[in-house]
Amino acid sequence: MLINAAGGSWEVLKSDIGISAMHMQLMINDRVVMFDRTDFGKSKIDLPNGQCRVDPEEIALKRDCTAHSVEYDVAKNTIRPLMVLTDVWCSSGALSPDGRLIQTGGFNDGDDVVRVFRPCSGCDWEEVGSALARRRWYATNHLLPDGRQIIIGGRAQFNYEFYPKTGSGTQAYNLPFLVETNDKGIENNLYPFVFLNVDGHLFIFANNRAILFDYSKGTVVKTYPEMPDGNPRSYPSTGSAVLLPLKKLPGAVEEAEVLVCGGAPKGSYTSAKSGRFVRALSTCGRIKITDPSPKWVMETMPRARVMGDMLLLPNGDVLIINGASAGSAGWEYGRNPVFNPVLYRPDNEVGSRFEVENPSSIPRMYHSTAILLRDGRVLVGGSNPHQLYEFTGVLFPTELSLEAFSPSYLDSRFANLRPTIISPVSQAKFRYGQQIAVRFTIAGTLKGNSVTVTMVAPSFNTHSFSMNQRLLVLGGGGVKALGKSTYEVGVLAPGSGNLAPSGYYLLFVVHQEIPSEGIWVHIQ
Repeated sequence: MLINAAGGSWEVLKSDIGISAMHMQLMINDRVVMFDRTDFGKSKIDLPNGQCRVDPEEIALKRDCTAHSVEYDVAKNTIRPLMVLTDVWCSSGALSPDGRLIQTGGFNDGDDVVRVFRPCSGCDWEEVGSALARRRWYATNHLLPDGRQIIIGGRAQFNYEFYPKTGSGTQAYNLPFLVETNDKGIENNLYPFVFLNVDGHLFIFANNRAILFDYSKGTVVKTYPEMPDGNPRSYPSTGSAVLLPLKKLPGAVEEAEVLVCGGAPKGSYTSAKSGRFVRALSTCGRIKITDPSPKWVMETMPRARVMGDMLLLPNGDVLIINGASAGSAGWEYGRNPVFNPVLYRPDNEVGSRFEVENPSSIPRMYHSTAILLRDGRVLVGGSNPHQLYEFTGVLFPTELSLEAFSPSYLDSRFANLRPTIISPVSQAKFRYGQQIAVRFTIAGTLKGNSVTVTMVAPSFNTHSFSMNQRLLVLGGGGVKALGKSTYEVGVLAPGSGNLAPSGYYLLFVVHQEIPSEGIWVHIQ
């Protein structure tokens, strides 16, 4: 089913993938790993070859012959069931520099487990028990310049740790900021928004404020002002956030900005528990985190939104998608689905940055997901607002479908402006600071000064936050013709791991805001 119009189009890819896509990660082989939770009861997809998961610690079924994780093959539009052994409910993760998904924590018997998924044909989950120093449930992961992941917070965990463990780095380290931002009985600081700043420190946002944190010394470098309206934006108030595109500025200091949008006002979670569903927040706060005296600049979205997802598109726009306009995160606590995505154009003037896109027809609220695919589409799944799989007799049934949203840059009317990358080839390896010649074709008329090359990190998405998400503008302009419809542009790879932690990225050529299909590149 394809719905076409101006402002993007929607397509239902699979009406039933067997599970609700509560967590999602694009792998470097263009397959997507998804999972929900093992204590959900029977899913709608069986484990292969008569396998069953037997777990005496399990809450729902001690013997479960259905899958709670699947692998989606983007090119073939097919689903393969996977075996996850311990409970991955509300867990976290990121791709390691070698392309493996390192997935951490969860609930019950899974809260201190590390799971590894390799991007290879026929691979399945590998699990390492008791691999974490603390229980990690509702934590956030981020890849660091040295290749480790930092794992921050989680329910009743006001601390952080690193993985993999090395030498003395086997323990957890206190983070008082998480105590300070904890609303008693509500929390509002789970799944904190974490971004690697260009100076190598971590921007950590929880509840309604943020710090710049030197994780190597365990010290706070900077305390940012509180969000002007004072409202919480972290789970369960659940707004979303992105690090806006990083642009290399020759001869100038690197700048970084963070955008935080949506969420639920103070008291929304408590009100929803008592059956009153408060209108979500319609505001965004934008802050230059590298500024000596940073201040929040507030903007108003066209739609109020809680439980929305924010994704960086290859051309540098931000897509705000999924969510509800009332209530809070939590079982049965969301109301009034927001069907229309919204584009945010960060380089436009204030007041002209938002654009409402065409709507889906499927509610995507609590436990929905969205990720960017290599072809420029956005994969959307999930929405399981109930404690078990519930498909009838409820306001919002558990959702097993998978959709793709195609932003308007994929419209056929722009086909002659869309670049096609010739070289480098996919899986190319770069060094920091390397000069890169990118060759591409364009069928139509080239506008040379409107060509840029961008690099996007594949993110781990759950609970309205895309962990490890970042986009770098490598450069552009100075395009030279090599022949009929064939061109070359020279750019520089990022100069350090502070800008781009070692690992895999999607590289795009963007012409007049129309991105090519991406290629996988590896930087170290």
